Amino acid sequence: MNDFFKLNNFSCGYPGKFVLEEMSFEIGKGDFVGIIGPNGSGKTTLFRGISGELPALAGASKLNGKNLQQMSLKEKACNLAVVTQNIEIGSMTVEEYVLMGRIPYRKQFQFFETAEDIAIAEKYLELTGITHLRNKLMNALSGGEQQLAGIARALTQNPQLLLLDEPTSHLDITHQVQILNLIRRLSRELGLTVLMIIHDLNLAGEYCDSLIMMQKGRMRKMGTPDEVINYKDIEAVYDTVVITRINPVSGKPVVFLVSEEVIQKK
Repeated sequence: MNDFFKLNNFSCGYPGKFVLEEMSFEIGKGDFVGIIGPNGSGKTTLFRGISGELPALAGASKLNGKNLQQMSLKEKACNLAVVTQNIEIGSMTVEEYVLMGRIPYRKQFQFFETAEDIAIAEKYLELTGITHLRNKLMNALSGGEQQLAGIARALTQNPQLLLLDEPTSHLDITHQVQILNLIRRLSRELGLTVLMIIHDLNLAGEYCDSLIMMQKGRMRKMGTPDEVINYKDIEAVYDTVVITRINPVSGKPVVFLVSEEVIQKK
């Protein structure tokens, strides 16, 4: 099903300041799609429009044939989950934090988690590899551990679409690879459709099935990493000289930067 998630002439933003131009694209069920582009290109605005944080100015976003704009907050929370770059934490345990993902499923006058809620939370604590942290306070975790807890919480919502806003930002390479391996595995094993903002072009090219390149509030290009990550498009969008090659092991595109000093010597 190639149009499991679909944007049709979709526009959102801040009238008079920054508005995302009408965008149209389709994503299949279980696809892992990365959104790339420089700061200010519209990546976060797009996410806020899809999640409903910003109202749509034109067009529609549909998930499995249903208009996201017409869903109630509860229905939307049962279909779509968002993991932000900065996880909101408090003085609660990891298990308590992850269980908050079950709130959309609570019935009227239900104040405590059911056995099903606890079992689902347990499943995703284990799947994300943080069961051993369940009794630890969220504010005592490392950045990578907090991201894993955020993903576990999102998964307990049993979403059809997972939005990830720079999940690997500020993390070391060990946690970057751990999180991206997990996300790719989720898309494959659970059939979870993933849309992820990511700045690192090499990670985007290595892990994503397809990429959306943003430029000044519009979609410049969408395609496989091979089609999108090339020096012409990257230099045009990022205004930076680069060289692109192919990873000899994975066959995925790799981007090399060139310093000003080297360019001047040439």
